[in-house]
Amino acid sequence: MASIPIERHTPQTGDAYDGIVRLPADAMRTPAMIAQWDDLARQCNDPNPFFESWYLLPAIDALAGAGQVELACLFADGALAGLMPLARSGSYYGKPVPHLAAWSHPNAFCGLPLVAKGHERPFWRALFDALDRLPGLTAFLHLAELPGEGPMADALREVLAEQLRPSAIVVEAERAMLASQLSPEDYFVASMSGKKRKELRRQANRLAEEGELAFTRHSDTAEIAEWIEQFLALERAGWKGAQGSALGSADATAQLFRQALAGAAERGRLERLALTLDGRPIAMLANFITPPGAYSFKTAFDENFARYSPGVLLQRENLTLLARSDIAWCDSCAAADHPMIERIWRDKRRVTCTNIAIGGGLRRTLFRQLARIEARGQIREF
Repeated sequence: MASIPIERHTPQTGDAYDGIVRLPADAMRTPAMIAQWDDLARQCNDPNPFFESWYLLPAIDALAGAGQVELACLFADGALAGLMPLARSGSYYGKPVPHLAAWSHPNAFCGLPLVAKGHERPFWRALFDALDRLPGLTAFLHLAELPGEGPMADALREVLAEQLRPSAIVVEAERAMLASQLSPEDYFVASMSGKKRKELRRQANRLAEEGELAFTRHSDTAEIAEWIEQFLALERAGWKGAQGSALGSADATAQLFRQALAGAAERGRLERLALTLDGRPIAMLANFITPPGAYSFKTAFDENFARYSPGVLLQRENLTLLARSDIAWCDSCAAADHPMIERIWRDKRRVTCTNIAIGGGLRRTLFRQLARIEARGQIREF
């Protein structure tokens, strides 16, 4: 990919902004820049583990070609205040429509830029102003997996309105979320009927008859490598492995999982849960802990024990997230209407894919035409 020529641009605000600059991913690998990046992640009102250093850099290494991803960074008083990975694409739904996108992949479940608290509006303003200066006919900016509510979403709507900048939500969905003031036990009682809770207790009792049943929970680096390999093997042994969609089905995604979980654990951003039978895991779960929120990243279970609902039993234990004072919500990272997680998690998070016009009058006219075509469901036909 040719270099994305994002200019250094200073937004007109009261803060001492150095502005948006474009950096290759390799420029962010120094200890000093990693430290700034990790510090930025801890300052976000809207956390996104998938754009943190320990996840994004391994993802770029494993899944992107050389030079395909660059980082749009906002600096304020010399410190990193915002970051978003960007990539060019020459097609949209298979049509020759060049555009920019916040770089993502199937194992990233949030597309929000990392932005320090209080810098949300300056980030969007500086980003759009910089992208407006791009040469050529880049038609729009595509932002996938954007939460519909929160400080970053509010700031985006306000900046779009103040700039009269055209935009369009092109995909919208809801997925399960955990967000409640109830205790874990009270939430469990409220979310599942007495009949379902009784059935789950019966399944747990029957499973315990098969051997010694135990839950384990870790938030450190102890035996992390062994845990990761057990997870990869457990997931690969099930239906995902049969379909070739398990993390361990490809070297690239297995590499990403290993490096990302190790990096998260080193920073205290990982919680690992497992349900074991005679010491062997039959259900496993990895949460990314990113206060004030969390992300339930990946789960797997032994399908030989499916009649005992080991995945649901583990999610029952996972409700202890509600007791944490530093966590207000947890995103399930699950598809809409997921049959397992929505048996317990009854809250919803709205997630959108949004296109935003960039450039001058010609490109904005093109954007409006494309938006009308897509609104009629004809984007694949033109």
